[in-house]
Amino acid sequence: MKGIIAKYRKYLPVTDKTPVISLQEGGTPLIRVSRIEKEFGFPFQLYVKYEGLNPTGSFKDRGMTLAISKAVEKGCEYVICASTGNTSASAAAYSARAGMKALVVIPEGAIALGKLSQAMIHGAKIVAVKGNFDDSLKIVLAICEKYPVELVNSINPFRIEGQKTAAFEIIDDLGRAPDYHAIPVGNAGNITAYWKGYKEYSAIRPVMLGFQAAKSAPIVDGHIIKNPQTIATAIKIGNPASWKKAEEARDESAGAIDKVTDDEIIFAYKALAGLEGIFCEPASAAGIAGLIKYNKKGYFKNASERTIIAATLTGHGLKDTDTAIKSCDHPVVVEPVIEEVCKILGLE
Repeated sequence: MKGIIAKYRKYLPVTDKTPVISLQEGGTPLIRVSRIEKEFGFPFQLYVKYEGLNPTGSFKDRGMTLAISKAVEKGCEYVICASTGNTSASAAAYSARAGMKALVVIPEGAIALGKLSQAMIHGAKIVAVKGNFDDSLKIVLAICEKYPVELVNSINPFRIEGQKTAAFEIIDDLGRAPDYHAIPVGNAGNITAYWKGYKEYSAIRPVMLGFQAAKSAPIVDGHIIKNPQTIATAIKIGNPASWKKAEEARDESAGAIDKVTDDEIIFAYKALAGLEGIFCEPASAAGIAGLIKYNKKGYFKNASERTIIAATLTGHGLKDTDTAIKSCDHPVVVEPVIEEVCKILGLE
């Protein structure tokens, strides 16, 4: 894999003058999760697009390769973003690759340390503000109006252009578009990008099913959430930048945007890890949690074994190890005696 720009150049807004800044992103696996299907009685085939296997561990790399490439083409020295974590990690990595400086504004105490460590090690200049993501984004937008810095949040259209390639890959892998696509919704750039990708790459398109965290669900609730709350920090956003585009994706596909609780998210998160060996960050599991919820209420009553659903797992579990540790039983400490060890392991 040479990266998404090399693979899908004719579908992307690049020219021969665009310097390609790539870490060979894309090409992530589409994995059928048969044990999940059986465990929850799904009447359909379920595939997960494991975006955690991108270079910085999230889907953000797809958009960032294009955003940074275009920023270099433009002659920018600095890029800036507000972030709950994954955007900052990706922006910092691709900026380092390009020899640029990344400026990052994050909400204090609302970013998983795995993500923060990435932005730090790649050399980003980071400021934490006392507020939430939306406060951070307001500051970043104001900075962009005053200084010659390039915004690389998903408001940047090149981000969406890059992220749409995940839909291309799903169609390439399946030989057709899935019947449904389930996806977490935070800032709503990804559901926007997937829908754009499906429209450009296939005449037959899936029903889009987006899922927000219950206490961070402005699109579902119909108003800005001033103090969003959820364990799934990647979708802890009260005023999504791509709100209207997400609604268009929902409406044009005859789909839905709904919400799931933190308990439902963690349940799906642990099910993916325990049943399929797939470790994603908590926000990634929102789509699976939504499918479990919708299946229980009979939404898929007309589905069959020929029905295919794709679900995006947006980031790797190592992004947020604290949540993994807190949601599982801790190791039991015993003396180094075989009988004691075997007893704890259930071998006696």
